[in-house]
Amino acid sequence: LKPVVLPGEEMVVQIIKDGKEIGQGIGYLDDGTMIVVDGGKKYINELIDVVVTSVLQTAAGRMIFARPKAYVEKIFNEVK
Repeated sequence: LKPVVLPGEEMVVQIIKDGKEIGQGIGYLDDGTMIVVDGGKKYINELIDVVVTSVLQTAAGRMIFARPKAYVEKIFNEVK
């Protein structure tokens, strides 16, 4: 059984390759779930903190979309 992942949740992921869209980085959870990190391309081969933005269930399985935590904190601080 795969653990439930919710938007806003933080996790650590290793970015291993670039994604289909410009600037995306791709990582995987231990259970094989793909994590698409918007703005993650510059972190390839690094372990980074991310914040989940959405979770998509597809016929092929679950995909998690996230952003680097540093980016989310920067935006949050600008809004304050």
